[in-house]
Amino acid sequence: MKSLQELVRPNIWSLAPYSSARNEYAGREARVFLDANENPYNQPYNRYPDPLQLELKAAISKVKGLKADCIFLGNGSDEAIDLPYRIFCRPGLDNVVAIEPTYGMYRVCADINDVEYRTVTLDEHFQMKAESVLAACDEYTKLVWLCSPNNPTGNCLKREEVVKVIDGFPGIVIVDEAYSDFASQPSLRSELGKHPNLIVLNTMSKAWGCAAIRLGMAFASEEIIGIFNKVKYPYNVNLLTQRQALEAMKDPFEVDKWVRTLLLERSRMVDAFKLLPICKQVYPTDANFFLARMTDAISIYNYLVDKGIIVRNRTRVQLCQNCLRITIGTKTENNELLSALRQYQ
Repeated sequence: MKSLQELVRPNIWSLAPYSSARNEYAGREARVFLDANENPYNQPYNRYPDPLQLELKAAISKVKGLKADCIFLGNGSDEAIDLPYRIFCRPGLDNVVAIEPTYGMYRVCADINDVEYRTVTLDEHFQMKAESVLAACDEYTKLVWLCSPNNPTGNCLKREEVVKVIDGFPGIVIVDEAYSDFASQPSLRSELGKHPNLIVLNTMSKAWGCAAIRLGMAFASEEIIGIFNKVKYPYNVNLLTQRQALEAMKDPFEVDKWVRTLLLERSRMVDAFKLLPICKQVYPTDANFFLARMTDAISIYNYLVDKGIIVRNRTRVQLCQNCLRITIGTKTENNELLSALRQYQ
């Protein structure tokens, strides 16, 4: 790996971060707050939230098995996806490499930041070869994006190929594990100590059932997280989000129960889809959704919309022609979908 100073944009490396009012007395007790031009009424919503979310990070640290200093919290995973572009990539000069198909926000953030986005197409089993990813990189490649379990395909990438990319690439490798709670493959966050160039993303939106609060996570070395905190906006995670996330963290066993239930439903739905005459193939999945190749995805999608049932039409995505992506819902919701599809003509 190149040194962080070599990888980080020079203006970011020398950036003097904004010092918020709450940062300046950190670690000391305070009773009277007359520093931030806040309204003294309407507590507790009149006060700016903790800019570093220390209480919440301590709770997440226990659940995820990482030091709090190795955790970044953002306004959804979108912030954790956008920040590496702003930190590492010089607009109009540097590039990133990603697999294809994969989550669309990696490309959107590249376009917003004026960074070239290079793709390496997966094979027919939606797997990648590390040598192909590394071959697409050059001296201006700063980031490699890998999503595992991948979206929209649902499968985990082969662990040995992912590690080959991490070890073989001198820049930053970002592995998005938004759906890892549904997979049997262990998370890579436990191997951060072995890979100083690794960033692992996670979210409260999937297994934790908290999509509405918009809380994304990035796990990395203390040095990389320190740069994230330097570049992020001062109060990027609001008080309501922090409180709800803390409440959710009190009962991780409830989340485990949700996951077990969804995995059982996933198995049932996959088996049921395989019996549908309009379904040609169901791809292996490690997520809370599956990808199914249909006889006519556009027609079937429109038919379901007319019945008030919304799935994701992925037919225009590379390698996903005539494919629908099906999220696992409640048993009642899943049965309604199956009933509608069995009546499709």
